[in-house]
Amino acid sequence: MEQKKLINIVNDLIKQPNESEWVEFKLNFHSAEEIGERISALSNGACLHNHPFGYLIFGVEDKTHKVIGTTFKIKSHKKGGDELESWLMNRLAPKIDFRFHEFEYDDGINISMIIIPCAENRPVDFLHTSYIRIGSYTRKLSEFPEKEGKIWRKAPDKPLENRVAKANVTSSEIISLLNSQTYFELLKLPYPNTQKGVIDKFISEKFIKKNKELYDITKLGAILLAKNLEEFDEIGRKAVRVIVYKGKNKVETIREQIGKRGYAVGFDGLIDWINGQLPANEEIGKAFRKETKMYPEIAIRELVANALIHQDFNEKGFPMIEIFSDRIEISNPGLPLITPQRFIDEYISRNEKLADVLRRFGICEEKGSGIDKVIFYNEMFQLPAVDFIVSEKRTRITMFSYKELNHLDKKDKVRACYQHACLCYVSNDIMTNQSLRERFQIEEQNSAIASRIIKDTISEGLIKDDDPLSNSRKYKKYIPFWA
Repeated sequence: MEQKKLINIVNDLIKQPNESEWVEFKLNFHSAEEIGERISALSNGACLHNHPFGYLIFGVEDKTHKVIGTTFKIKSHKKGGDELESWLMNRLAPKIDFRFHEFEYDDGINISMIIIPCAENRPVDFLHTSYIRIGSYTRKLSEFPEKEGKIWRKAPDKPLENRVAKANVTSSEIISLLNSQTYFELLKLPYPNTQKGVIDKFISEKFIKKNKELYDITKLGAILLAKNLEEFDEIGRKAVRVIVYKGKNKVETIREQIGKRGYAVGFDGLIDWINGQLPANEEIGKAFRKETKMYPEIAIRELVANALIHQDFNEKGFPMIEIFSDRIEISNPGLPLITPQRFIDEYISRNEKLADVLRRFGICEEKGSGIDKVIFYNEMFQLPAVDFIVSEKRTRITMFSYKELNHLDKKDKVRACYQHACLCYVSNDIMTNQSLRERFQIEEQNSAIASRIIKDTISEGLIKDDDPLSNSRKYKKYIPFWA
């Protein structure tokens, strides 16, 4: 793995508020047995939290997450006469494909890291014992039977196109249950002259599968093209829900709408309904007044599509859009596969076929180009920075209504500065004091305000000088911490 990617992984992980069941920091080596127990614990923890990997990093303080460096050379270390990697492999069951990495994080600061794949089908044992991290302690998994049971019960994820939503249906029932007309319209294809032409196309898209003389409708076909999601038991519970509240909290609900149609069939209607509920600002032009929506429609569209694509279909719950008087919250069940701070420049989807079809339908952007568009239009509308929040079982993205700069708190300003630096970087540009002033509409004579925001964002470790050796304050440029 390239050194730059390894450094980025460390930078992402030290932004975590605490160590977790799948991330542990240490300064130096204690014993081979301790590493074996940690590999078991972190692999099992990653499985429970739906992360593809766990991480054991040497050279980082566990409490402060400060990168100090380590003297531990993991690749050359031996246990008895064996290389440490081989010694560990022979004592783990099953033999998972963990990887050792050594690299220079910064001048004179060396890191040793183990990247550990999550447990699959069964817990990972070390010397015939399974472990788990509880808080900052490594404990025997057998002491926590509910966690152990979850690992055993957790089957490997099958993609939606390999899961059946309704079995043993006829070709006529397929046409009755799935909106084939919309499929061909969205792809701008001529509708086939025969029913067989529709069936063959749906088989090639994996919306349906042949089952002897009949067919099975896959969950992919149902979630995208269902005329009525309630016809499909499990998939029906993934219908999108939109709730409009009267004020800034959930005390009083004005109205609620639950989607009935598949995501592709109902998407434009869903977006139209959401936009119809959003408050508007009144602009006064040269001759006429006109209403402008408070939030950019293209950003709403991208965030809703993002919630549909990246949800975890194994988790209970449904995509939800909640509209308050001062914000709109868009959430989906499941945890993201990458840290929210990297949403703008990295892309991993747990539902790749679903994403591919929605991209071809023109419902969402190409890989990795959605969130940067959200941030771009958010800045254009002079709105506070979008907030990404990961809770125990859901991922939530919040867009806020307009606020003047002096009504934003420090966290709002720092978040906006970081997102602006990210947007500049992925747009092949670099943030400056001037570009940040333009983002906040700060007058040039008040450039010290922008300088203070930049300083606070650097203190949070979110941006850094593009050229630390430059002494020119006027022409300073800044890039995201991961750049």
